[in-house]
Amino acid sequence: MTDIAELVASRTVDVPDFPRPGIMFKDLSPLFADGQVFRQVIDAIIAHHGEDSFDVVAGIEARGFIMASAIAYATGKGTVPIRKAGKLPRKVYSASYALEYGEATLEVHQDAFPTGQRVLLVDDVLATGGTAGAALNLVEQAGGAVAGFTVLLELGFLGGRERLKPCTVNALLTV
Repeated sequence: MTDIAELVASRTVDVPDFPRPGIMFKDLSPLFADGQVFRQVIDAIIAHHGEDSFDVVAGIEARGFIMASAIAYATGKGTVPIRKAGKLPRKVYSASYALEYGEATLEVHQDAFPTGQRVLLVDDVLATGGTAGAALNLVEQAGGAVAGFTVLLELGFLGGRERLKPCTVNALLTV
């Protein structure tokens, strides 16, 4: 996994004071824009979890959508969006949470997952664990069973992994 971690690190750009002063934003746009690297990262995620360990991929808005779509396509599975509040047209479950720099709410359609459907949840960055924790709760509230959780980059110093226990976190790079 060291090679994948190095690839993620080499395609991550630090953007100071975004979205607010004092925040160091980790921009993964260069990784997504590099087709060869993006393919290697998606393949590594699939290899880690195994194609047969999940039935559907759920991506957390917004960059999790990019990953979820690629994983779903590569494995022939479907994808479910976990969106910011007010973006989904039918009945939803909602979960509010604290961010490193504020508060937010995520939503998923109430009928997103058949009971017991195995869900691979993906996002780009794990920081404090607020977003991930809300998404994990939404998957279960909507009837899914979390089969795995993967992020490209984990900001280990913020302790998000600890807040998500007993869920196991697969991070391709931890800084």
